[in-house]
Amino acid sequence: MVDRRDFLAAAAAAAIGSAQAAPQLAVDGGTPVRSKPLGGLNWGPQYYDGKEQQQLEEVLASRNPFRYYNSLDKSKVALFENEWGARMQTKYALAVTSGTAALHVAMAALEVGPGDEVILPAWTWYSCYNTVIQAGALPVFAEIDESFNLDPKTIEPLITPQTKAIMAVHLQGNPADMDPILSIARKHGLKVLEDASQSVGASYQGKPLGSMGDIGIYSLQQTKTITAGEGGVLATSDPYLFERACRFHDVTVRKDFPTKLSFIPGLNYRMNEFTGGVLLAQLRKLDTIIGDVRRNARRVYDGIRDLPGAHPRHLPDPAGELGTGIFLGFRTAADRQRYADAMKAEGIPVSAPGGSVILPIVPEIERKVTVTPRWPSFSSERGKSIRYGRECCPRTIDILSRFAGVMMNPKYTQRDTDDAIAAVRKVYPAIVKA
Repeated sequence: MVDRRDFLAAAAAAAIGSAQAAPQLAVDGGTPVRSKPLGGLNWGPQYYDGKEQQQLEEVLASRNPFRYYNSLDKSKVALFENEWGARMQTKYALAVTSGTAALHVAMAALEVGPGDEVILPAWTWYSCYNTVIQAGALPVFAEIDESFNLDPKTIEPLITPQTKAIMAVHLQGNPADMDPILSIARKHGLKVLEDASQSVGASYQGKPLGSMGDIGIYSLQQTKTITAGEGGVLATSDPYLFERACRFHDVTVRKDFPTKLSFIPGLNYRMNEFTGGVLLAQLRKLDTIIGDVRRNARRVYDGIRDLPGAHPRHLPDPAGELGTGIFLGFRTAADRQRYADAMKAEGIPVSAPGGSVILPIVPEIERKVTVTPRWPSFSSERGKSIRYGRECCPRTIDILSRFAGVMMNPKYTQRDTDDAIAAVRKVYPAIVKA
């Protein structure tokens, strides 16, 4: 294998117009930067150790894996909720079984139902609009910008008297631009739901994601920042929303609240003590995991910062981003594909923006396929009038087709990040100048 420093020096010289010849791309027969492809495991499980094991053993020894059979000072779930609320700077936190469950609970807490509309980004995960539909409401898609998140400029034209909430989804470690989103919501008297599932631990202007809107939700599934395989959290500082969330997630039987709400037909999304114990141990490692991945991302950002013509993903708050991936944009989808092929040949694979389903799901939404043909969302005249798919989000589809990124991992070594830098510096100039 050719020394990485040679690649760095040669690629850098070529990028700034040096007379030194650029190295031949591996896809064209040159020597690859790396023989074994760069890749890493899911973040949270790499940090499992005796702390998680101890929590599990304590639950086993207690013989009480149901959270409400334990006192508040002994319940793993209650302790986890308290520490989560403190970390995310919210008054309340509610642990549930998944991020999707947290979204469903949030819909009930916000009283989203038939006749209501929820504005959300066209690029997001199934759960975001599935839970809107399950509530009987209508999802209304807004375009994204080059942060891959909701573009604040596209929100107001979509607001109608039926709009109940705006869902801001913080995708792939990058905070959405919350200041204008919150300003628009306040102007129109709308609720804001933050989905920080893919950005657990990130922040915006110094505030933890999930703490700025009326309700924040998080996923703790296997691929998220910390994990117990599954799990989710809802956070809020509003006591009324918290009570509604608690009642809905516990089949309405919760009675330990000062207010007397009318009956809420709740479901069962309670977290068990085994999950709570693992997540308690993981939460106490959250800042370590974030620090490690940010360190690696910073190395790569710094190593490619001077590339002429580089077009990185937009970061509304670079200091608050996790550094999940180092994304670069291209003029066309064809250029992006050439970059992906060339980077793969160098042993540094890249990924398109991830976590969404708008292209595969477009035909389904356009046909208004729901739980039943009489589902209140799409059977109304308003529901029939809303356009989905390519018709509603051409800019979103264009953006997604032109970006690709090297994904980061908290356990990458300096050699790994050096290889990523070398490959980008070698390949990117060749593609953008072609």
